[in-house]
Amino acid sequence: MIAFVLLAAVVICTPGPDTALTIRNTLLGGRANGLRTAQGVAVGQALWTLAASAGIAALVAASQPVFTAIRIAGAAYLVWLGLQALAAAVRGRRHEDRLRGSAAGFRQGLLSNLANPKMAVFFTSLLPQFGTGFGELLALGFVFSTMTLAWLSAYALAVVRTKRLLVRGRVSRALDAVMAFTLIAFGVRLAAER
Repeated sequence: MIAFVLLAAVVICTPGPDTALTIRNTLLGGRANGLRTAQGVAVGQALWTLAASAGIAALVAASQPVFTAIRIAGAAYLVWLGLQALAAAVRGRRHEDRLRGSAAGFRQGLLSNLANPKMAVFFTSLLPQFGTGFGELLALGFVFSTMTLAWLSAYALAVVRTKRLLVRGRVSRALDAVMAFTLIAFGVRLAAER
């Protein structure tokens, strides 16, 4: 279990689309929206855990057409989120109020994670190295999801603490643009992977 937790910590702490999305949504919609994004990502991982434990994720990973369809959908979704962030940067973040108090963060975190077919490959290749039965795989996946939730929530809270410095005029718009291009780059990279 210690080896699994250490490996999971390294994987979770490596920035990726989920981290970029959590930061973006925290900057745009505040602490609650950032935390909802983290929750959506964790629920997506929990669903991938169920799929991997039941063998469904292995079918997704093995089926080239299904894997490709999920990969293209995931890439398109990340690019779309990036384009929205870029539009916000150009407009000066006028849609911030729309994100507050909505389920947008949760939905975006969930969809971003579920539309990433690399999660199917990841869970089907990682979990069986540390457990064998359905219950063991499920427990390991839920540990991973819980660790992800804790890490992304900490990210959101850290961003909130520094938000006053980050949301002033040009700095705010520059951060929106950086997050936009980051999401677009993750989407393009996902689409280009074979």
